[in-house]
Amino acid sequence: MTDFAHNLLPLPASIKDAIQTIEKAHAKIALVVDDQRQLLGTVTDGDIRRAILDGISVDTSVTKVMNTEPHTGRLGQDKTSFLELRRRNICRHIPIVDDGGHVVALEALDEPLAAPDNWVVLMAGGIGNRLYPLTKEIPKPMLPIGGKPILEGIMESFRAEGYKKFFIALNYLSGVIRNHFGDGSRWGVQIEYLSESKPLGTAGALSLLPEKPTTPIIVMNGDILTRINFRQLVGFHEDSHAQATMAVREHLMEVPFGVVESEEFRILNVTEKPSQRFLINAGIYVLSPDALDVIPSDEYFDMTSLFNALTKHKRRACVFPLREYWLDIGHMEDFYRAQKDFADGA
Repeated sequence: MTDFAHNLLPLPASIKDAIQTIEKAHAKIALVVDDQRQLLGTVTDGDIRRAILDGISVDTSVTKVMNTEPHTGRLGQDKTSFLELRRRNICRHIPIVDDGGHVVALEALDEPLAAPDNWVVLMAGGIGNRLYPLTKEIPKPMLPIGGKPILEGIMESFRAEGYKKFFIALNYLSGVIRNHFGDGSRWGVQIEYLSESKPLGTAGALSLLPEKPTTPIIVMNGDILTRINFRQLVGFHEDSHAQATMAVREHLMEVPFGVVESEEFRILNVTEKPSQRFLINAGIYVLSPDALDVIPSDEYFDMTSLFNALTKHKRRACVFPLREYWLDIGHMEDFYRAQKDFADGA
């Protein structure tokens, strides 16, 4: 059993309230209850991200996204009876209720949380032309943010969640990165290098892995700042039964004029400053081992090509909507913004 007081979410509540509940609770689930603590439904991180993907506002009532028929258990019930649900990726926590349906406990099906065995591949071979002259002698992932290289901050975020096995893909000024990180022992991790003799692209560099992994791997560009929870990302990938999962961000583009729809000379409609919503690639991916089979050897192959190839072959590819802090350091203004965000504690 786990302490569930922080998991309770009384009505009325919004999706934003559910986000706050999940973030502060040890068990990442919100238990929606009435004023008598009767269970009305559950909300997981995945439920919230799917709602965001559907364009549902976080100010909407949590009742729009909660699971109204969650799996529940009773006090004294043998925990082994729940394990099949966990093996089938149906749920990770079971609310325990009494005869009246009131929450009395919360059973975690994956405790204690074991250290993940997923490999992490960090892409650090780019030249960073748009940040020149900063990148004249320093590869972009080694530019300092908050007194340490971007790549080091990324690796430490993974290490804080228990990830230990890293591969770093190198090309431009590779010696700078090798000399700084070595074998990773200074950070208590293991680092190996994927050396590109020519640019292979984000997916093509994966053909240099020494062997096929046995669990999903996380691939991330080495010039990104984010507060994403990588375990939640991998859990979402597994729960979705996906071959590949791409983290995405919502991007709105506003037309600064009134847009006119017409037919010949007749006005049908005028929309003032309309905006269009896009999902953009956030540069963070989870790939199941079999997804690597479509990557050609020693050829340039970017991640867009990989996802397109997977969907062409009817393999399941999913998106993971990011709601956490995220910044791609692609231009000089991004670099300066990152410095300010770090100073402000973003």
